[in-house]
Amino acid sequence: MRLDKYLKVSRLIKRRTVANEACDAERVKVNGRPAKASYDVKVGDILEISLGPRTIKVEVTSVAEHARKEDAAALYREIV
Repeated sequence: MRLDKYLKVSRLIKRRTVANEACDAERVKVNGRPAKASYDVKVGDILEISLGPRTIKVEVTSVAEHARKEDAAALYREIV
């Protein structure tokens, strides 16, 4: 699944266009490297998302085309 779509489906970023812009601005890193929106997300990838002053670091635990709001948090595990 594309990175921008994964960020939207997992509810880490609210809209796909915003996710796409974040990738273009190199505010999203996958395994320590800036990633394009077209990057193919796999289970085990470590995502770092810089949103303003805070950075969210998560590990991909599952990839699903669709996820309900209640199930979205099960797609990743937050790393502290």
